[in-house]
Amino acid sequence: MGWPRLCAAALLVLLSPLTSHAAAPLRLCADPDNLPLSSSNPATPGFYVELGQKIAAALHRPFEPVWAPTQAGEREVRQTVLSGHCDGFIGVPRDPDFMASLVLSKPLLTLGYAMVTPRGTAIRGLADLSGKRVAVQFATPPQDVLAEHDEITMVTVNTPAEGMQALANGEADAAILWSTSAGWIDHTRMHDAWRVAPLADSGMHWQAAIGFAKDHAVLRDAVDRAIGSLGGAIKALEVKYGFPTAAPLPLVQASSQDPPAAPPQDATSQSPHNAASAKDIAAGHQLFNDNCEHCHGPDAVTGLEARNLRHLALRYGDKMNQVFFYTVTHGRPTEGMPNWSGILTHAQFQKILDWLHTIQGK
Repeated sequence: MGWPRLCAAALLVLLSPLTSHAAAPLRLCADPDNLPLSSSNPATPGFYVELGQKIAAALHRPFEPVWAPTQAGEREVRQTVLSGHCDGFIGVPRDPDFMASLVLSKPLLTLGYAMVTPRGTAIRGLADLSGKRVAVQFATPPQDVLAEHDEITMVTVNTPAEGMQALANGEADAAILWSTSAGWIDHTRMHDAWRVAPLADSGMHWQAAIGFAKDHAVLRDAVDRAIGSLGGAIKALEVKYGFPTAAPLPLVQASSQDPPAAPPQDATSQSPHNAASAKDIAAGHQLFNDNCEHCHGPDAVTGLEARNLRHLALRYGDKMNQVFFYTVTHGRPTEGMPNWSGILTHAQFQKILDWLHTIQGK
C-alpha cells in the first residue's frame, strides 16, 4: 500500500471516533402544511419549525423535522412519537389529560380565537358588535356565543382565510377567527391593516407544547431548559409570523366603556362561579344531569375516580377551566368522551362549569 493510501486509512481511523459520537439530531414531528405554524417549504418553515431549530441549536444538536399531518390527532401522535419515528410532536395541546402516555414541555404558544377589527375602532366585546355583521368560523365556541345574540348578524365562514376576505370585501364589519391564521393572513396579504386581538374568555384559548413519550422525560427536561434560554427569540418569531400582539379582549364581558382585560399569562381564567348567578348555577346543574350523568353520575357522583368531576380543582388547580373547555370542545375519543361542540353552546358549557365549581371537593 502506497503512502497516500496509508495516510487516507490512518485519517479514517482517527476520524471514526468523532463521527460515531456526533450528536443525534433532534427529530420533531410537525405538520407539513399548516402555516404559520409549520411548513415543509424551506422558504417559509413556520413558527414551530424555526423554534425547533433554535431548541436543537441550544442543545448542540442538528434539527430534523419529521412531517406528520395533524388532522388525525392522537392517532398520529401514537404512530409517530410513541412508535419512535420522532422524539417529540411539536404543537400538541398542553393539556395534562391530552394523552396519558406523553410528558409535555413548557408552553410554547397560546392558541385560540381572536377578534379582528379595523384599526382604530372601539370594538371590545359583544355590546359593541350590536347591529354589526360579524364573520365567524362555523362550529366554533365563538359562533355558539354569537348565536344567542339576535342583534348581531353572523356571516358564517369555514376558514380564517374566508373570514379575512369577507372583511376585505366589506361583507363583514368584524370577524372572530383562529388567531394565528388571521394574524398571518393580515401580515402577509393585507399589510397589517387589521387589529387582531386574542379573546381572553375561558374556552377561547389553549396552550401548545411539545409532547414526548414518557421514557423521554430527560430529553423533555433538556428541551425545557433550552426553551427557557431562548428569551426574546421566541417573541421575534411570533412577530415574524404575524401572531397577534394586541391586548386580549374578553368577548362576553367587555364593551367600549370597559377597559380591556389583562393578558392571560398562562392561558387560564379565574374561576367563574363567583360571578355566576344562582339561576345560571341551577341551569348548569340541570344541563349536567340531562347530558353528562350517564358517564359521570347523577349530580357528578360516581365511584370511578377517573370520571369524578368533583375533584377537578384538586386535580388541575387553576387549570380547571382550561381543561374543562378543551375537553368538552375536543373530546377524548379513546376514552369514550365525545366532542360536545354543536350539541351544547358555549353559554351552556359555562353554566355547567359554574355549577361544577360549586361542588368541588364535596
